[in-house]
Amino acid sequence: MVALVTLFGGGGFLGRYVAQELMAAGARVRIAERDPSDAFYLKPLAGLGQAQFVAASITHAESVRRAVEGADAVINLVGVLSGDFEKLHVEGARNAAAAAKAAGAKAFVQISAIGADAGAASAYARTKAQGEAAVAQAFPGATIIRPSILFGAEDDFVNKFAAMAARLPVLPVIRGAARFQPAWVADVAQAVAKAALHSEAYAGQTYELGGPRAISMAELNAWAAGAVGAKPSFLPVPDGIASILARLPGSPITADQWAMLQTDNLVSAGAPGFAAFDIDPKPIEVVAPSWLVRYRRQGRFSLNAPA
Repeated sequence: MVALVTLFGGGGFLGRYVAQELMAAGARVRIAERDPSDAFYLKPLAGLGQAQFVAASITHAESVRRAVEGADAVINLVGVLSGDFEKLHVEGARNAAAAAKAAGAKAFVQISAIGADAGAASAYARTKAQGEAAVAQAFPGATIIRPSILFGAEDDFVNKFAAMAARLPVLPVIRGAARFQPAWVADVAQAVAKAALHSEAYAGQTYELGGPRAISMAELNAWAAGAVGAKPSFLPVPDGIASILARLPGSPITADQWAMLQTDNLVSAGAPGFAAFDIDPKPIEVVAPSWLVRYRRQGRFSLNAPA
């Protein structure tokens, strides 16, 4: 069993779940954030002395080196949907992997994304692939995990659609035919923790973690509306108009996200996934209603009422 795990990005959406999985398994967790106070909400979940909080920026090599000192395993969760992709996804990943190797860590887990491709039109997908290559070079035997879009109680994905459906009479749908395999954040966190704590079984492998079924953007919007008892009209946005919107300041979608939507976000045929971790991934319909009740007019008391 790994004694100490350094977790870059432990205060984020996926990070909070990974930290809980690691602590539940008995590991000590060193959570590295630019502002450690962003992760202090995790303190009550840890046993005495089980959680450490350190200031570190993944793009600052010296702070990364200090954060991984004495660590048995290192996990890099850092990722952005906008901003300096190259600096964070490539340079930052290389810094973390190189520092982990120099510190003698036994395992390194890099969180990438389904669709990572060095030839992709999207800078996000392109730099995620470049980050994988940088990690593999700096830390041979690293484990690469590519999740699909994550959903969970704190997400900015299903919650966004549910909130919009609850308050808008007409719901615009961009790229309604684009398909995803949304994965529950708790399932992904369990896989990440296993990869770090039992590296001998997962070292040097790449895994793609998608939910149990594919769903289109249009289907997801309709399902979210139904889950909160809303009946908006759905307005498909023509691609030509959507591509223009994506280039405007303040748009709900960036040009890079628009580029990503041109390709389905699905697990590659034959790619090892949740089964390799003995995890049966939960479908969105099973777990999401428990937190989406907040968007229903009568809250939990309307769960069984006609939509």
